[in-house]
Amino acid sequence: MSPDDLNLSVRAPGEAPSEPPTPWGRRLRKWARDLGVSAVLVSGLWVGLGMIRAPSLPASPTFVLQNLEGQPVDLASFRGAPVLVNFWATWCPPCRMEMPELVHYAETHPDVPVLFVAVDGKADDLRTFAQAHGLRLDRVLLADKATKAAWPVTTLPTTVGIAPDGSVRGAHAGIVLLPQLWWWGR
Repeated sequence: MSPDDLNLSVRAPGEAPSEPPTPWGRRLRKWARDLGVSAVLVSGLWVGLGMIRAPSLPASPTFVLQNLEGQPVDLASFRGAPVLVNFWATWCPPCRMEMPELVHYAETHPDVPVLFVAVDGKADDLRTFAQAHGLRLDRVLLADKATKAAWPVTTLPTTVGIAPDGSVRGAHAGIVLLPQLWWWGR
């Protein structure tokens, strides 16, 4: 019988014995690995489904809409910079869920305009909603019938990333993820 058969090891004086990982440690590492793989797969599925349900737009239709300060906002005036256009409604729970992320992105990336196009509501109600959720009044726009017809948005919220040349970088129907905003806003 050899020392390896008895699981004996030689160690220097004062050296602590090395122990193999416990079954609990192996389980914890496996659980963490599985959780990481699952998170990547779910995120990929979420983005894929959002892209499938999003409108197909080769180029962004233009619009001139009134903001909550009563000023006209022309989408074409943002050419030369990336723009994010978010279609939302006050009655839409997912819209309210993603709003803090979009507001945070807009605050931390002032060079990328984020336009919030409200597809419902009256100006006074939207103003109250915008102030309660930290939205800039000059970036909240009131959709008209022509804009709703030009932008085939069927799911709310829908966010569209527009490149500086006016082409559509991407669109997502449903709650948008921060990496998508970073990618579209580059």
